[in-house]
Amino acid sequence: MADRPNILLIMSDQHNPHVLGCAGDEVVRTPNLDRLAADGVHFTANYCPAPLCVPSRMAFLTGRYPSDNRVWTNHCVLNTLTPTFAHSLAAAGYETILCGRMHFRGADQRHGFTARHVGEAGGSIPGVSKIDLGHIPVSTTGQCREAVDVFGPGRTSYQVFDEHITEAARRLLLERKSGGAQKPFAMVVGFVLPHCPYICPKDLYAEYHGRVTIPEFPDGYFSRQHPAIQDWRRRRGILDVPEETTRGAKAAYYGLVTHMDALIGSILETLADAGLGDDTVVVYTSDHGEMVGEHGMWWKSNFYEGSAGVPLIVSAPGRFAAGASISKVTSLLDIAPTLIELAGAEPLPQARGHSLLPLLRGEDAADWPDVAFCEHYTSSRRSDPPCRMVRKGPWKLNCYYGYDTPELFNLEEDPEEMNDLVADPSLTARREELLGLVMDGWHPETIITHVERVVRDTQVVAAWGRSVKPPDPDHWIAPPGSNVFPQD
Repeated sequence: MADRPNILLIMSDQHNPHVLGCAGDEVVRTPNLDRLAADGVHFTANYCPAPLCVPSRMAFLTGRYPSDNRVWTNHCVLNTLTPTFAHSLAAAGYETILCGRMHFRGADQRHGFTARHVGEAGGSIPGVSKIDLGHIPVSTTGQCREAVDVFGPGRTSYQVFDEHITEAARRLLLERKSGGAQKPFAMVVGFVLPHCPYICPKDLYAEYHGRVTIPEFPDGYFSRQHPAIQDWRRRRGILDVPEETTRGAKAAYYGLVTHMDALIGSILETLADAGLGDDTVVVYTSDHGEMVGEHGMWWKSNFYEGSAGVPLIVSAPGRFAAGASISKVTSLLDIAPTLIELAGAEPLPQARGHSLLPLLRGEDAADWPDVAFCEHYTSSRRSDPPCRMVRKGPWKLNCYYGYDTPELFNLEEDPEEMNDLVADPSLTARREELLGLVMDGWHPETIITHVERVVRDTQVVAAWGRSVKPPDPDHWIAPPGSNVFPQD
């Protein structure tokens, strides 16, 4: 492999880290991602910096936490002068390509990428560009009861979008084969799957409907849940989701994961056919997870493993060990410094992440921090409160602003997070240590004030957008017939 390898990074949207064959799920079919893990390194304790699209993706690009970027919600805009790994790699001579989704907000739709293909399924201008789901309620993409009640076999523009992204990525790879490109490339392929709506191809829905398992809970579990989580479920109207709804929505989610896996397989096959496989480091990850009924919850926006945890697979045969599994605590923030070190590029100032190369090379990792943070806030005092999580070794502490106590879990002894240890007197010192880490540099009232201002500003811009209807060149328009639901 070349000293400065090509980089192919595939980022999905809303992929539960456990819904992978290589993660131990015996129901889901993910042969291509499983093969990638068998040829590479699978990080099994990897976390997003925010369980929400925009703040997580901006943190991933910059190696900085949402509080560093001041990007906490999907309304917030990353400062165009904040450097990303795309800036650093392009300055070092790489061709930096964005193919598909990155959920940029604001006028800057590149943030260091020298080329962009396909664009965004929902566009970027408030009040103008919208997700086109045809007759399917757009609420099915969000966090409300309708989003879990609407499920089944069918086709959505999200599936079509990812198919277009796949063809664009394949075409770009084949062009490099025939074009004799001189520069190495760093291509980020951004999928929107397996994000809800919970609507998947008919054959995959039929395959999974009778096979997915329904989460089981101990007697009295929901009454013992942390008050913040009870309020979370109540706000979204999902205190009483019937078993058949859970089965149907989960079957569709599994179908979307398998559909996405097939698209990824097509890209990886083209990479090999183009003769680029030996000189390319391949990375697969997601921006955040999906609860799929775990803890009686769906979607993201919380700190349980299904939401805050994300898959991370890195493969480079001949450069890194094949089939390795690493349980050290890692973060999406670690990807930027890793790619920069691989490329021999200039490090990002103020980046918080750490290069994964020592772990990938199997070097002594005794000094690895083994710590990750995740933070969350939506848009107003009436929604989820500001909250922050720390994972340190086997311990996880979740802190909710405005509530009396945090949650505390030992993930080695309780990987399903069913036993909150916060009241255990023998763990007082541990709780206070982790609480100190969470609160260091985190200011909930400042976050609330800032986000409320952003929301008010966005409302004015959205009114302008609705009135003026300016062009949005990066808005992907779904072709006619993209949305078919229900499908008999």
